[in-house]
Amino acid sequence: MEKIAFLGLGRMGAPMARRLLAAGHPLTVFNRTPARTEPLVAEGAVAADSPERAVRDADVVITMLAGPEALAAVADAVVPGLRPGVTWAEMSTVGPDAVRELAGRLGNGVRLVDAPVMGSTDRAAEGTLGILAGGDASAVEHVLARLGSVTRAGPLGSGAALKLVLNTAVISGVGLVAEALRLADALGLDDDTARTALAAGPLGGVVARAFAEGAHFATALAVKDLALATAVTPLPAARAVAEQLRAAAADPALAGADLARAVPRIRTAGVRSAGVRTAEGAR
Repeated sequence: MEKIAFLGLGRMGAPMARRLLAAGHPLTVFNRTPARTEPLVAEGAVAADSPERAVRDADVVITMLAGPEALAAVADAVVPGLRPGVTWAEMSTVGPDAVRELAGRLGNGVRLVDAPVMGSTDRAAEGTLGILAGGDASAVEHVLARLGSVTRAGPLGSGAALKLVLNTAVISGVGLVAEALRLADALGLDDDTARTALAAGPLGGVVARAFAEGAHFATALAVKDLALATAVTPLPAARAVAEQLRAAAADPALAGADLARAVPRIRTAGVRSAGVRTAEGAR
């Protein structure tokens, strides 16, 4: 079986790497925080003390990193040592520009596939992620299939582009649900009645995500994703949601917490702001 180097063992990367290890792939792992490699080493993985050493003998390189800056830093370290014949599956949410920039740095004989994922930590552990593959994924599709269902999105960069589209819709929808509930509060509606009616309507899936338990998509990462999207084209609604989430993420307790934890903050933000304005007007 292919030797895999897995770089990035955060909340998503660790369960994904564990599935590949359980499938029998020889696995070398690297993470900036070495302690995160220890559970996988106990299960049979090999820990590398640098990205360069992680990829030295790999047939497949998988990166699951926080964003474009982290990807660029890893690329600086590993690109010179990649062997011809290696396939790099870039599974982070970094946007198509970062994918194309990475492709331009790779030598002849190194294949790049952008394959970001839809789903949270629960689906990563179950192997039921939605994988959006851009480029020629034929050499690694069977590896990616161990992590979830693979959708061919188009040429290189298409997976990263589609991931931005889907995340922008979901994240913006969560912000809209929070504001709809703020309106319900202002109109004096019962909370359960409003939530049940919203869940039964066309936004039902987004309502479920707004109150999800057992999922983890950090609010700070949602802000990052909307920043990538709004840099491409004017998106006034997404930009407004990004501002609300950025304010929520200023609280350290929320920045690393799941997006659903930001919903109560957005829901009451207008009330707090109105209260401040009223107090200022009274002075």
